[in-house]
Amino acid sequence: MSTGAGASAGASASAGASASAGASAGASASVEDGQQVYAWLADPKSVHPEVVDDLRSRFTPPAGFSRVKLRPESFGAFLRTLPLAASGTPVLNYKGGVLHPGDDPNIAAVVAIDVGTADLQQCADSVVRMHAEWLFSHGRDDITYRAASGTMMPFTKWLTGERPVANGMSITWKKTSPPSTPTHAVFRQYLDGVFSWANTVALSVQAKPVELADLAPGDFVVQGGNPGHAVLVLDVAVAADGRRVVLLGQGYMPAQSFQVLRPNLVSPWFTVEGESLKTPYWDPFPWTTLRRLY
Repeated sequence: MSTGAGASAGASASAGASASAGASAGASASVEDGQQVYAWLADPKSVHPEVVDDLRSRFTPPAGFSRVKLRPESFGAFLRTLPLAASGTPVLNYKGGVLHPGDDPNIAAVVAIDVGTADLQQCADSVVRMHAEWLFSHGRDDITYRAASGTMMPFTKWLTGERPVANGMSITWKKTSPPSTPTHAVFRQYLDGVFSWANTVALSVQAKPVELADLAPGDFVVQGGNPGHAVLVLDVAVAADGRRVVLLGQGYMPAQSFQVLRPNLVSPWFTVEGESLKTPYWDPFPWTTLRRLY
């Protein structure tokens, strides 16, 4: 495991991540010349696997397929170069126990990002985590996610010292802490607060439906419920005849390493076909469950 301070230099060189000390605050993070900012890599409080390369460099599309074009500032571009741990890294739960060995036939890689020390960053939370980190990397001040009760949880409220607290079957915001600056460490605390109150139903309601024809990196499939599940589209490649394949990533229960999935040992790419998306650890997702956060 590495802490943010020790991993930032390697991530900048190997994973296309600009992880300088300045990236620890959303206001100072930026994307220049297509280089993505993965602010947790520079956060001294973040404990994550050592970075060795990135998603794009490790997983080339199948023969005859090319990655779809993306705007450098897009969520898809952020996901395309996610920093990865070494091949063979096992999937760990939030307590450090092994859930899937490094040679699991359905785990292609582990993303070099922290899980936290509580059972919070599960499946829908992992989609929120990636999306929120992308927004934070652009210094956005409109970061907000929906609680299961329907209450929105904006980062700006957290920065003023307000915190969500239970109020019957819902939540309310109360001033319980002093104001704070938008460092990544503070942002990470905010995300744990979001994970405590959000779920797959809240995620599916906040996100917008997407037609399969418009599938893009950053979209996800989600089935709300208790339990429910969500799987994130990390990349898309297309052939000249229109066939498409995707790379998929997920968190799961209990909270665990964010993992890149694979359908088999032959390839990490899933074929886009039929009426549903088949993934290793859940029932097929109908394509009508395809969603997008903005």
